[in-house]
Amino acid sequence: MSLAHRIIPCLDTDGERVVKGVNFAGLRDAGDPVALASRYNAEGADELVVLDIAASRDRRPTFLETIRRVAAELSIPLTAGGGIRTLEDGRAVVRAGADKVTVNTAAVQRPALISELSREFGAQAVVLAIDAKRNGSHWEVMVRGGRESASRDAIEWAREGVSSGAGEILLTSVDRDGTQIGFDTKLTAEISKAVSVPVIASGGAKLPEHFVEIFKKGAADAALAASIFHDGVQSIRALKDFLAANGIEVRLPC
Repeated sequence: MSLAHRIIPCLDTDGERVVKGVNFAGLRDAGDPVALASRYNAEGADELVVLDIAASRDRRPTFLETIRRVAAELSIPLTAGGGIRTLEDGRAVVRAGADKVTVNTAAVQRPALISELSREFGAQAVVLAIDAKRNGSHWEVMVRGGRESASRDAIEWAREGVSSGAGEILLTSVDRDGTQIGFDTKLTAEISKAVSVPVIASGGAKLPEHFVEIFKKGAADAALAASIFHDGVQSIRALKDFLAANGIEVRLPC
């Protein structure tokens, strides 16, 4: 029996408020993280991701308080990250209420961080976030909020990250982020083929058909979106009903 495909809203925060942009730029206020978390929990989201995209040390206490407040609203798993550079950073996020920790830039700079987190919490609790941008015939890993190239091939990095102990990949197409023109199915399919762990597709969602496409053509295990949920373009319940009607196995809310 196949596992149900997951629908995961994402809250990108500046510490206290949810923000959203296009291609990782032009950020706007998108609401209160606690109110949005409560709404998505009630609507039938399978998990929630909360990211501190400011990720500066002076915001860390603010972000930890946001995690605590969000976690109190949830009966579903919570993944949190942004600016996690050390094992102690990971411990702080878990103590605040996160079930999973996600790492990105710091893991590229020091892959041993993935192994340290995996030994501490188990691979199932370590999510490697990869921001990938097309460069000719391949995809490059982008870091620092999608602003800088790490000069690494995204597929090779995904393989290395899983070998180091990551139990899941959160794959964001920088080219599609916030554009609402659909997920990058080719990128997602290539990463999905390259690794043995679940892949969460992110970047570009708008229409219900985009989700059907990423599950059927991109072989994603889960799909993450932000602005379409924040702005009421899609409701999670209606999206899941559509997916089920199109042969995609999902967990329907009661």
